[in-house]
Amino acid sequence: MKKNVGTGDRFLRVMIGVIALILGLSGMLEGTVKWVALGVGAVMVVTASVQFCPLYTLLGINTCKVKSKK
Repeated sequence: MKKNVGTGDRFLRVMIGVIALILGLSGMLEGTVKWVALGVGAVMVVTASVQFCPLYTLLGINTCKVKSKK
C-alpha cells in the first residue's frame, strides 16, 4: 500500500475518530447512530494510523507530501 494520507489529514482523522468513538461509547448516542459513530470513529483512527485510505485511491486524492530524491 502506498501512503496517501498526509500529516495534517492524519491529525484531523485522529481527532474526528476519537470524538466519534467517545460519543459512541459514552452513552450519549443510541441505536443506529451509536453504531455509525463507532464505525466511523474506528475507520478514521485506523486509516490515520496506517496512512492509507482506500477511498482516496478510488478518487485519486493524495495528501501525502512527495519527498524529493537527491
